[in-house]
Amino acid sequence: MTIKTIARNTTVRDSFKKSLDKKLAKLDRFFDDSAVATVTVIHENGRETVEVTIKSGGMYFRAEKTTNDRLDSLDAVVDALFRQIVKNKTKLEKRLRKSAFDEGYDDDFIGTQSTYEVVKSKRFPVKPMDVEEAILQMNLVGHNFYMFRNAHSGEICVVYRRNDGNYGLLEPEEEE
Repeated sequence: MTIKTIARNTTVRDSFKKSLDKKLAKLDRFFDDSAVATVTVIHENGRETVEVTIKSGGMYFRAEKTTNDRLDSLDAVVDALFRQIVKNKTKLEKRLRKSAFDEGYDDDFIGTQSTYEVVKSKRFPVKPMDVEEAILQMNLVGHNFYMFRNAHSGEICVVYRRNDGNYGLLEPEEEE
């Protein structure tokens, strides 16, 4: 797995990079060599946030944690990623490395769900609009996300309200 490190409002020392390599090595058995882990370390208001996004075979695995200590945040993020993978192991076995789950995990302990159930399906027209209009529409209907056709690119996009109160935009990208 290739690891890319990004630092915002801080610097990342070699000692943290060594800890990062050691912690992410726990996840190596799930991914092949083409997997890319992007680790973002953010220092803000005396708090340390560590975000890890792993891209492998067209799938994304992401976790984020904020604590007072960078290493505690890293530990929590790696644990969260591990739990995500193991919890969904029956669905992921086809996409991850074949021998990843050979050790066996206690499904009762993890709470593996064998199927996902769609309880509601909705169809609606998707009209072209710009991002600001989509945010306005989202706020008017009182949702946390809103799907629309981007008037500039013609692509189906989603705007969403982030936990910090700001807004995010999801846009499709061609697979590499």
